[in-house]
Amino acid sequence: MSRIDLLPGAGPVLTLRQALYRAGRDYHGGITKLAFDMGLEVDTLQKKLHHNEERRWPTPDEIEEIVQWTADPRLLDALLRPAGAVWYRPEAVPATNDALHAVAKLLEESGQFVGSLHDGASDNIWTLTEVLDLEQRGLDVIRQVLAIMAGARQAMEDEAHG
Repeated sequence: MSRIDLLPGAGPVLTLRQALYRAGRDYHGGITKLAFDMGLEVDTLQKKLHHNEERRWPTPDEIEEIVQWTADPRLLDALLRPAGAVWYRPEAVPATNDALHAVAKLLEESGQFVGSLHDGASDNIWTLTEVLDLEQRGLDVIRQVLAIMAGARQAMEDEAHG
C-alpha cells in the first residue's frame, strides 16, 4: 500500500471517486485491511479506488460493501449529493444544555459563514465552491439538530421504561 497521499488538500466536498479513495485510504488499516475485510485482492481494490482510474470502478455491490465497512460520511455525502438528499445516522446526542449550546454555536458559525458570502452573493454570482461549501455546512447543521432530537426522544423513552 502506498503511504503517499495521492489526493492531498482535498476539501470537505469530494466527488464520488475522491470519496471512495478517501474512504479506503482512511479506513482503519487502510485499503489493505478493507480489501481483506471485503474478501478482495488488495491490488484489485487499490486500482478500483484510485481517484484517477477511469477504466475500473467498483461494482454496485462493492460500493455497498465499502459504505458498510467504512461508514465514511464523505462517501455518504458524495453518493447522496446528486439527488439533493440528506443522510442521517441515528446517533443520539443527549439533549442537555451543553448539547443545545453546541448547536447554537454551530448555527452561529454557519450564520457567520453565510454572512461572509455576502460579497459573493451581492452580485448574485455564486461559484461552485461557495455553493458546495454552503450546502455541506447546512447538512452538518441538519444532522446535529436531528441527533439532538434523537437524544431527547431516547431520554424520554428511557424515563418511561426505566
